[in-house]
Amino acid sequence: MQAWVVPLLLVVGGLLTVQAAANVQLSTAMRSPLGASTLQLALASVLLLVAAAAVGGLGAFGMVPGVTGWHLLGGLGSAVYITAGIVAFPRLGALVTVGLFITGQMLASLLLDTLGLLEVTAEPLRLAAVLGVLAVLAGAALITRAQVPDTAATAPTPVGVATKGASPANAAPTGAQTEELSPPAVSPATPAAVSATSAPRPAVSGQPGAPAQRVVGRRLLVAFAMVGGAVLPVQGAINAQLRLDLGAPLVVAALSFLLATAAMAGVLVLALRLTRAPRPQLIPLATVPWWGWLGGLVGAVYVTAVFLLIPLIGVAPTVALTVAGQQLVSAAVDHFGLLRLPRRRITGARQLGVATLLAGVALLQFT
Repeated sequence: MQAWVVPLLLVVGGLLTVQAAANVQLSTAMRSPLGASTLQLALASVLLLVAAAAVGGLGAFGMVPGVTGWHLLGGLGSAVYITAGIVAFPRLGALVTVGLFITGQMLASLLLDTLGLLEVTAEPLRLAAVLGVLAVLAGAALITRAQVPDTAATAPTPVGVATKGASPANAAPTGAQTEELSPPAVSPATPAAVSATSAPRPAVSGQPGAPAQRVVGRRLLVAFAMVGGAVLPVQGAINAQLRLDLGAPLVVAALSFLLATAAMAGVLVLALRLTRAPRPQLIPLATVPWWGWLGGLVGAVYVTAVFLLIPLIGVAPTVALTVAGQQLVSAAVDHFGLLRLPRRRITGARQLGVATLLAGVALLQFT
């Protein structure tokens, strides 16, 4: 493996945490997770089309009709991943959400490599890989179960949300308040996002069934976050095939995001027509911080880097390095309450979970 690949993928992975936090800002401002997902995907599409035009690669679009159909479906992964991040980050925290993303990523990449799915070169299953998967699962479980609600610590709220006595720009709810004010969660399947945006609010504590509803809701959120992570290596493998078809990396990335934008826009339209989903608000977007607009750019960089490097170093190494970057940056975000997300203490149990998870990643990658 070339030396420059390691720091590049660590940075790219770390930026995914920034992307998720940026998407939360748009979602809160627009009052619509689906609207925010559509907007970020559209921004990434425009950036990639401009980049493809700048290098003279738009001619590759003429080859699309001859491409195998499923080679064009990679963009759906971006739609699922972005929506999962918007929903899970404010509720579970950066460290837990990223830990679940990583678990999904590693399991999916192991299946791709071991079974040779999606035309990925098959690799024999090794004992170290089995131990690595078990360590990843154990680490994710530790991180999730050891999360301590930090009601004393506060962090700046996403834009557009005000608390009593505070202006919208400077409001600073606790982690519990942020969960109440954030858009509702979606379930672990893309179609279900339609009904989730208009689902009834959870029962208030003290009402019959409230604890059971919270447990079920959290389990669905955990499952959705794992699915959100699992789609990333699948997307990378599909886009790698599309690159072989077209030979134009930027056009491949642009096609991926154009499909994701169209799919997300379709889900948004269905949600508005068939449910009581709130209409996206555009005026509050003026209050989004500058870094809240970086989600599309980060997504474009990630998708391009991953499908370029998968043929070079393989699925598991690519995923292993990006998830290590994700985990390190998400730990810092939680510990210091960065990017307007609630501060959550990194307890000893959570540190052990991070170490166990990264050890599993290392077993999957370096043995």
